[in-house]
Amino acid sequence: MLYHSTRNKSLSVPAAQAIAQGIAADGGLFVPECIPEMTAADFNALKNLPYAERAARIFALYLTDFTAEELRECTKNAYESGSFETPRVQEISTLADGTMLLELWHGPTCAFKDMALQILPHFLTKSIKKSGIDREVVILTATSGDTGKAALAGFQDVKGTKIMVFYPEDGVSSMQKRQMQTQEGENVRVCAVKGNFDDCQNGVKAIFTDPAMQEVLADNRMQFSSANSINWGRLVPQIVYYVSAYVTMLEQGILKEGQRFNLTVPTGNFGNILAAWYAKQMGVPIQHLVCASNVNNVLTEFIETGVYDRNRTFHATVSPSMDILISSNLERLLYHMTHEDDAQIREWFDALKTDGKYEVPIEIA
Repeated sequence: MLYHSTRNKSLSVPAAQAIAQGIAADGGLFVPECIPEMTAADFNALKNLPYAERAARIFALYLTDFTAEELRECTKNAYESGSFETPRVQEISTLADGTMLLELWHGPTCAFKDMALQILPHFLTKSIKKSGIDREVVILTATSGDTGKAALAGFQDVKGTKIMVFYPEDGVSSMQKRQMQTQEGENVRVCAVKGNFDDCQNGVKAIFTDPAMQEVLADNRMQFSSANSINWGRLVPQIVYYVSAYVTMLEQGILKEGQRFNLTVPTGNFGNILAAWYAKQMGVPIQHLVCASNVNNVLTEFIETGVYDRNRTFHATVSPSMDILISSNLERLLYHMTHEDDAQIREWFDALKTDGKYEVPIEIA
């Protein structure tokens, strides 16, 4: 399977290159050329398998330039190395009759980002080798809190990589700040930014696409990549836990085969709920996806009105991972919903950069 840039669909790269590169040179995000479909038989075949084996089989649908052995090695190292406190990796608990909670906090940093960031380093190192890259990979990551620590922990002392995490000085919790500042490892660095998460994220994207910076990297035999969900290698593991959760609910008799259910996802950068959308397109019988926001409700207003407007007061809340006004992964969804209209995507996101807003037809929103 090949991957295209949301801003230039004529650009086609294999999965390994998309993961190694992180973001397209034109600033677009890599998306799969098609979304694989799963049947009832496929879901049933995943029953009673450990999480690592389920993940390897789902990854095989998207990362077709990886061998089965390579994927199994990656999933075993990520999910069967003792990093997760439960052998099931994720758990499903009952809050009330008909209301379930997907527990994704059993990883080493107690953040749901561990589900992806424990495996991304393995994907990245293999992708570098498969792409024939003979350079040190410098990972730039913006965080609103939990991604930072999870990324630092995942890439700690990974050979051939360096990682620098940028976080808003006053936009993360005191515990998250301490977690990042005390992270061990010879290849890790953190940097506080005066501003909010969007300032961090915009800065990282600007560095990625700066031609002068690319020349400096080339002269020093280095290459940028990302551990944010702009990197497909960070997003695809999130698809896995939704597919796996559905299989587990079938296994435990919580759902019957094909029975529809609603999914509520608190989101800021739109990666977590986008992963659920991909799972739905694959065949997981999700009825409704509910995008939960806090007072920084730019996504809620966009879904209701079709107008994306970041020109508003930014609020620092007790849920810093949702304190985001520029939701990067929304670009991927719009690319799919416009039937891969890359010219339209360029127009909207140029407007977001220059005017801070864009409007899409209500039938798309």
